Amino acid sequence: MAEKKKTSSKSTSKSSSGGAIWGLNKISMYIIIVVAVLYVVTTILSFIPLDLALSYKVIGIINGFATAAMITVVSILAWRYVAHKNATWQVIYIICLILVFTGVVIPLIV
Repeated sequence: MAEKKKTSSKSTSKSSSGGAIWGLNKISMYIIIVVAVLYVVTTILSFIPLDLALSYKVIGIINGFATAAMITVVSILAWRYVAHKNATWQVIYIICLILVFTGVVIPLIV
């Protein structure tokens, strides 16, 4: 008599959300939408004849916030990559993150 072999297949799906309502993929999409709207607003503001010093300062601040939002999402994804690597990768991550934030913050202050 022939024996029947039982085969079981287990399908798993991998998501960055971890089952949470607000997963990183969804937050990333909303941040891209918000950043796109902010860039449209700054483009419109650049065409409106206002006091130039104030106008450029406001546009710079809005662009700075948009850039910071994008960097936040990218830094979270980068940390997920680096978290289980050796210490060298983590040190490189921290140094690069400090340099990026310095590059964003200093032009907003000056």
